[in-house]
Parts: sequence; C-alpha cells; structure tokens
Amino acid sequence: MGVIEGAVDTIKQMIIDGKLRPGQKLPVEKDLADQLGVARNTLREAVRALIAMRVVQTRQGDGTYVTSLSPGLLLDAMGFAADLHMDAGAGQFLHVRRILEPEATAAAATRIPDADLLRLGELLDETERLAAESEVDHGKLIALDEDFHSLIISHCGNAVLAAVIQNMSGRTARARIWRGMTDPEAVQRSLREHRAVHRALLARDPERARLHAALHVLGVEESLTDSHTYGGGIDV
Repeated sequence: MGVIEGAVDTIKQMIIDGKLRPGQKLPVEKDLADQLGVARNTLREAVRALIAMRVVQTRQGDGTYVTSLSPGLLLDAMGFAADLHMDAGAGQFLHVRRILEPEATAAAATRIPDADLLRLGELLDETERLAAESEVDHGKLIALDEDFHSLIISHCGNAVLAAVIQNMSGRTARARIWRGMTDPEAVQRSLREHRAVHRALLARDPERARLHAALHVLGVEESLTDSHTYGGGIDV
C-alpha cells in the first residue's frame, strides 16, 4: 500500500472510530500530517482522494470538513457506474434492481404517509395527461417517473437500500427518453404498471406491492432482451 492510500485509510479509520465525526472540521494541515506521520504533500493528495469519495469537503477560506456521510452521498458514485456501463451492463443493473426495489416497495406499503399516497396519484394523473397530448414531452414524463419511484423508495425505512436503488436507477433518463420516443406503447405500459403499484400501496398490501414492483422492473429487463441491445431505452 502506498503512503497516500495509507493516509486515506487512516483518516477513514479515524471517522469509523469516532475521532472525526460528520460535520467536524479536520485539524490544520500541519497538525494532521504530524499526527499521521506523513508529509504535507502526501496529506493533500489523501484529502483530494477523500473529497472525490465524498468523505470530506473543502469550504473556501474555512478548511476541510467531514461530510454528512449519508448513504446517498457516499453511494453517489454508483450512479456514474450505472451510466458508464449502460450499453453493456444495463441488464445486470436491472437484475439487481429487480431484487432490491420490490423489497423496498413492500416495506414502503406500511410506512408511506397518506399525503404521499395522494401525491403518487397526482403524479400518475399528470403522466396520463401528458401522454395524451399530440406532442409528448418525454423529458417531463421521465421527471414524473423518477419522482414516482423516488417518493416510494424514500419511505422504505432503510436509507442504505434507498440510496442503492436510487443510484442504480436515477441516472438512466437518456435511455428512457429514447425508448419513450421509439416505442409508443412504452408510456401506457409503464403507466398501467405504476397504477398497479399505487393500488397495492393504497391497500397497504406489502405482498401485492412487492409483486407489482417486481413485474414492472422485469418488464423493462425483458424489453431490453427482446431488443437485443442494452443501448436502447429504458422506461422505468
């Protein structure tokens, strides 16, 4: 292990041990370098690496602080990985999502507030209105789709699970717009599937919610398989 990697690991261990806490300012450079037993240039490189990992952040003129360390922040790089491998690996990401999202949706069935159930219905109604227009605004449809899924997942009761799902599925708008423009049935099919998930949530039925969420993601997987390409679009 190189000295920079060693310094990175030591600072991470300090956070794990509670010596540095979320939101806490790091010691001044000289003191921290002495504490770690490394040169100041080495420490600077280690801090740059930790910034890239979203573990610390620099505030101009104020110093370097530990971030909130929230799961969503630390797992953000997964969204880039999903985009990077979309052409060759979309099926693999969707497979993982099919395992995780139904469980999150089932968990949300007993947790989601009535006000957000109402909001889900409003999102679906708005989607239906947009889909009926002569010229469909696919960008707006994708935004509504993302809002629908994000709102459900946010109530699964597990911040790590929510962050993983969000980062695996929230960066595929490009592909979804493509499919919405080339497959006239995609929007209506997705809307029907979303309505089924919504009905299960309204009924506070975790098993039905799990089933319909699984069928929804499976349908996307199968559409990609049928098209023989992962470079096509995804309507999720």
